[in-house]
Amino acid sequence: MGFVDRSDAGRRLAARLGDLPRADLVVLGLPRGGVPVAFEVAIALGAPLDVILVRKVGLPSQPELAMGAIGEDGVRVMNDEVVRYAQVSPSVFGAVEARERAELQRRARLFRGSRTRVDLVGRTALIVDDGIATGSTVRAACQVAYAHGAARVIIAVPIASPRTVAQLRREADDVIVLESPEEFRSIGEFYEDFRQLTDEDVVEILVRAHPRAPGVYDAPDRVTVRDEEITVRAGPAALRGHLFMPPASSRLVLFAHGSGSSHRSPRNRFVAEVLNRAGLGTLLFDLLTPEEEQDRRNVFDIELLAGRLGAATDWALREVIGRDLAVGYFGASTGAGAALWAAAEPDSQVRAVVSRGGRPDLAGSRLASVRAATLLIVGGNDAVVLDLNREARARMRCETELAVVPHATHLFEEPGTLERASELARDWFLRHLPNGSPVRSRVGSII
Repeated sequence: MGFVDRSDAGRRLAARLGDLPRADLVVLGLPRGGVPVAFEVAIALGAPLDVILVRKVGLPSQPELAMGAIGEDGVRVMNDEVVRYAQVSPSVFGAVEARERAELQRRARLFRGSRTRVDLVGRTALIVDDGIATGSTVRAACQVAYAHGAARVIIAVPIASPRTVAQLRREADDVIVLESPEEFRSIGEFYEDFRQLTDEDVVEILVRAHPRAPGVYDAPDRVTVRDEEITVRAGPAALRGHLFMPPASSRLVLFAHGSGSSHRSPRNRFVAEVLNRAGLGTLLFDLLTPEEEQDRRNVFDIELLAGRLGAATDWALREVIGRDLAVGYFGASTGAGAALWAAAEPDSQVRAVVSRGGRPDLAGSRLASVRAATLLIVGGNDAVVLDLNREARARMRCETELAVVPHATHLFEEPGTLERASELARDWFLRHLPNGSPVRSRVGSII
């Protein structure tokens, strides 16, 4: 049979679905390829369109084997059989879940903006994709839709493996497929145009479906949220980073990661997600180039790292964001020492610093010169670092608080501990970085 492209497949699928009851029907596209198909279905049926965002939680040693799946609003579906067989501890599951949830939340912000997820309680969820091979993602989507309260779940796709279709009929109330050939090898072979879609393609389609929806969309071709991988310029150094800026926000938190970590640290990304949901911008970036990381002495050169942090702050405000903001620093491990060193510079106008499991003692004599309000978050079971933080706090003259998270160790891997640390950081920044109160960046600072 074959299809010209995903839009053609969507129109033909919609014709097959014409007899579906329209009352309480919600069309859910699986990003990315399922969204253009779902768009045509939603238009033809006169039903609301949304994305259904799911992430598989794979075993650390075998990521393709799902030990569960997660959806928005804290939905978690556990595969108890896999968890028991692999003897997965709650802390291991939680660490993988935190990483996957950070990506899920990133996609939710990007695709949906400030629009809320369409409520599925008591409704029929029509899950649409451009095709099904193994079915693992759509199976997880079914589970998440039921967990969100859907009364019925129907899977609808243009093309699918016959073996997978038989399996999915046990997962959903109905499975509707236009073609299910015995000689199925891949989805792409049934499309003339099966180009890979980008996140921007998905956003454009959703804007077309919600042209009057309030949110972060100024126009169909422009999204004012900035959510992107960027190259950070800190003096002569070019550093890898990730920027998220909510529309019209006047607050930015820069992250200084610890030794052995990077801007992709799942823990720091998790914290950033919590801050983003509160309207705070975040910039996570590597303080060293890949070549510099090869020399372990650089990892503990606090003066070098602090210089990079200060220079990156000035560059971001001047060249990337283009406006003055109230600035805060979030530091983990050795990164906390660098953040406090940078905040102690005479011309620093950083207003707030948060340290998570940090080494503020590495800022040495500069601690007494820090003017930014500082929150030190330490795990209750991280005895050595807790003592170092108490000693460092005694040397500081600015507003400081020491928050001890019970049962947490140095990496905050225990269930609920990272969430608590993130909430403490969020509340501190919201308290000390008032929206609408920008500061001036230092002009021309280089290392």
